[in-house]
Amino acid sequence: MPVTLSQNTEADALLDRDPLALLIGMVLDQQVPLEKAFSSPLELSKRLGHDLDAQELADYDSDALAVIFAQRPALHRFPTSMAGRVQGVARVLVADYDGNVTQLWTGVEDGHELLARITALPGFGGQKAGIYLALLGKQRGVRPAGWREAAGEFGKDGVYLSVADIVDSESLLRVRDYKQQQKAAAKAAAK
Repeated sequence: MPVTLSQNTEADALLDRDPLALLIGMVLDQQVPLEKAFSSPLELSKRLGHDLDAQELADYDSDALAVIFAQRPALHRFPTSMAGRVQGVARVLVADYDGNVTQLWTGVEDGHELLARITALPGFGGQKAGIYLALLGKQRGVRPAGWREAAGEFGKDGVYLSVADIVDSESLLRVRDYKQQQKAAAKAAAK
């Protein structure tokens, strides 16, 4: 199933063929529209002039990478901090997985081990890690034993809770509706 997270054909094609681009999109998926988060890996690769590479991002001068993220249009609402976050993830990939994102899930015994590996990435708390695990399982075929249970509510079949459930424009609207309901409920509870 092709990735449709950015709702941009060229950006989605990159996400579909490059696991690092998909992971970077996931890193950036906070405090910006998800289409922006998942289209930014394509823009980053264009600014670098070639495909994304974890080793290059890990070794890149931090200030120079922040400048690349901040060029208009900025790759994120908070370009400097997110450049640092992407670089931090790249550094973990290089140190622990030979710079190869697929090594993150290669050889894991079960979904809980994969969830632990994902949670160890900079910026991946429990919820984001569960969503990324669900995205890998539902759309990328990465399905170690118990992956749905490890992903929690995001691993359930037939739900529209996160990017893991977006496969077309209709499912995007359903996920967006769910998130709006969650925000309204949180706001009402805070009163």
